[in-house]
Formats: sequence, structure tokens, C-alpha cells
Amino acid sequence: MSHREQFIWKRGIQLSVSCYQITKHFPNSELYGLTSQIRRSAVAVPSNIAEGYGRVSKAEYIRFLQIALGSLRELDTQLIIAKEVGLADPELFIAVMKDVDDLQRIMVSTLQKLQNN
Repeated sequence: MSHREQFIWKRGIQLSVSCYQITKHFPNSELYGLTSQIRRSAVAVPSNIAEGYGRVSKAEYIRFLQIALGSLRELDTQLIIAKEVGLADPELFIAVMKDVDDLQRIMVSTLQKLQNN
């Protein structure tokens, strides 16, 4: 099985695309600020899932999933700040923030299952 077949990786890719779409609405003055940080955090999630999947041991995979979860929580924080400071229409944030919450639940559940087996 390839990392591309993993449900959490696919959800991470979808989230990254959504983050790129939402940050298109941010002012140009934020290009090197929250726009860049949000995009980097979003891309780090599926990237770390993929890298961990390609590692030799289950312990390494778990570690990379933990790193991906950390990036996801960074992303959540950055999106909240962007919303609170009014970088885009608040309505644009609703779906992407729901996706962040959903993926966090999925990743925590996945980690728990891996650590208990």
C-alpha cells in the first residue's frame, strides 16, 4: 500500500488545497506573514504523513504522525489568528476549520490505535 492510498494523507492533501484557496483572499501585505505560515503548516501535514509511512518501523511512523499532528495544531492556531484579525471573510474559514478539527480527531484516533497495537 502506498501513502497515497491512506485516508489521512488524502484528507491532508485536501486540507492543503483548501488552505491555498483561502489564503488567496488574504491581502498581499500578508504574503510573507500568515499566508506563508498557513501554507507551510498545511503542506507539512500530508508531507510528514507520507514521510513517516515510508520509514522502516512503526515507531518512526508514529513519530512522523505526531509531527504532522503538531503541524495541524499550528495550522489551527494560524487560521484562528487570521480570522480574528480579519484577513478574509469569516465565512471562508468555517469549512477549512471544520476540516482541521475533523483531521485532528482522525489523526489522534489513528495514533491511539497504532500505539495500542
